[in-house]
Order: sequence, then structure tokens, then C-alpha cells
Amino acid sequence: MAATDGDEQGAMRRAVAAGDRAIRSLGDVKPSPHRRLPLALQAGFSIAAPILVAIAFGRPDLGYLAATGAFAALYLASAKHIDRARFVPVIGATLLASAALGTAAGTNTALTAIGLVTVAVLAGVGTQLFALGPPGPLFFVLVFGASSHITAEVDGVRAVEPAVYLTSMAVGVAIAWAAASAPLVKRRHRIPPTPFRELVPGPRWTAEGAGVAIRVAAVAVVGTTIGFVLLNPEHAYWTVCAGIAVVGIRAPRHAVLSRGLHRVVGTFVGVGVFAMLSLIPFGHVGTALLLGLLQMAIELIVVRHYALALTLITPLVLTLVSSASGAAGSTIAPERLIDTVVGAGLGVLAALIPDPKGSNE
Repeated sequence: MAATDGDEQGAMRRAVAAGDRAIRSLGDVKPSPHRRLPLALQAGFSIAAPILVAIAFGRPDLGYLAATGAFAALYLASAKHIDRARFVPVIGATLLASAALGTAAGTNTALTAIGLVTVAVLAGVGTQLFALGPPGPLFFVLVFGASSHITAEVDGVRAVEPAVYLTSMAVGVAIAWAAASAPLVKRRHRIPPTPFRELVPGPRWTAEGAGVAIRVAAVAVVGTTIGFVLLNPEHAYWTVCAGIAVVGIRAPRHAVLSRGLHRVVGTFVGVGVFAMLSLIPFGHVGTALLLGLLQMAIELIVVRHYALALTLITPLVLTLVSSASGAAGSTIAPERLIDTVVGAGLGVLAALIPDPKGSNE
């Protein structure tokens, strides 16, 4: 009995200590592990340029769809320019595959739920097999959810046809590739590339990677169920994304609670920022420039302070999705708060799932 009491007290102390670390982490600003400005410039250009080009042709709606292809430029942030130029099309093609599945599933609620779980599980396994690193499976799931939402049938009619969405996004991926390749005009960047096997080592299954994939799958299954049964099926993907953002990359277990708290706090503040920005009549050109500046700032900040980055990520994603789907910002902002709290909570709970024993190293 005494031993049981001691165990309970020890668990309580560890929980209190973890909560204390999580709260104190909100005041910590980390140094950047590598130079981020080139990536920030490329990412900002990749999201603003397709919108501005589409505006010039009188179709800003297509520009917002194309801007989702900019997420292809966010991976392998520390890689050499020659390597990023070679890898952006690979990520872009995978994102397009996620979008294609999303548009196909958008005709049916059950298919959307099954697809959301499937894409999350595949992305979780794939990013761990090849040690892809941040931002991990997050954007593959986000693109699936956004594409299924934007192209969903309402009373038998699609607001955006799948072919239009996918073609627009492919243009966005091409612009992201061009941005990543731009530094190669300088001779000093035209150096031998890193072999793909070294750039994204794998396939290699480890206990740590298997643990991340299992936790992503758990968040996907439970988050999708809650989203479709208890919340709003139209944006269940946001709940799943909020959970995956907490557990979708390899990190010390003690850091998960901090990441979950940062996710909730950053999103709460970010929704407020989005609500204020939605009151300002930026126009299409102003919105394009705003999204570009937000994306640049995010890439400079995200490795230094996650909650602060989320205050910018949230209005960026909400502005992009609402502009692409024609939804009112005042309608989607409060719902995203609930989705985020539920998803982040699921992520923290999923972190309790241990790594499997006996995985091959």
C-alpha cells in the first residue's frame, strides 16, 4: 500500500514538473540551428507569387488554390540549395497525390473520413521511414483536408472542380520549385548534389520512428472519429492536424506537453489575429502580400519559438483556406479554437504511447 502511495506521489510530482516545464517554455526563445533567411524568402515568394500572377489574369480564386502548392518548399530547410531544388518536386508530387485523394473523397463523408485516416497513417509511416524531419506529415494531411473541403459537393454541385484545383496546385508547386532553384543561378551553389539516400536516409525502421508513426495513427483515428461524430465533419482535418503537429516529428517525450501547450496558446492568439485581419479590406493584392510576409516570418520564427510561430501560421492557413473556399472568417475562426484544443489534447495523450520494443535499429 505504501509502495502504491509512493508511486502515485512520484507520478504526481513528475506531472507537476512537466507542466511547470511546459509553462516556462513559453518564455524560452531558442537560437536558430541554421540560417533561415533563404528558405524564408523562397517560402514567402512561393505563396504570394501564384496569387499575384492569377490576379494579373483576372482569376485571383485560382491563385489561392495554387498557393497551397507552396507547402512543397518547406521541407529540408537546412539542405543545400542544389538538394532543395531536386527535392521540392518530390514533395510537390506527394502533396498533389494527397490533394487528388482529397478531391476524390470530397463527394462522400465516409470516404473523406477513411481518406483522412489513411493519408495521416501513410504520411506518418513515410516520413519516419525516410527520416524526413520537420514539418513531418502535417502538410500532407492538411492538403488532403483542405482539398476535400474546398472541392466538396454541396447539394450535388462542387464549388471547385477537382481538375481545376489540382491544375492550380500543380502550378503552385512549379513556382515553389522555381523559387528553390533560383539560387542556382550563382555558380557557387552549383555543386555536386547529396545522394538521395543520404538526403532522406531510408527506408529504415527504428523504434523511435515506429513510435511516432503509431502516435500519428492514434491521433488520426481518434481525431477523425471525434471530428465527424461530435464536432464538424467539414473540418475534422483541423483536429487531426492539431494533434499531428504535437506528435508528428521526433522529439523528446518530455517536450510533447510543451509543444501541445504552445499549439493551443499560439492558435488561440492566432485566431484573434485572424479575426482582426479579416476586418481589414486588404483586397487580393494586399492578401497575397500579407500571406507572403506571414510565411516569411513563420520560417524565421518557427525553430525559435513554436507558440509565436503558431500566432502567424493560424491566420495564414485560415486566410488561405477561407479565400480559396469563399468561407467567412468570422464563421470558421471560433470553430478552429475548439478543433485545436481537442486535437492538441489528443496529441498530448498520444505521447503517452511508448515506442514499440524490439524494432530493428
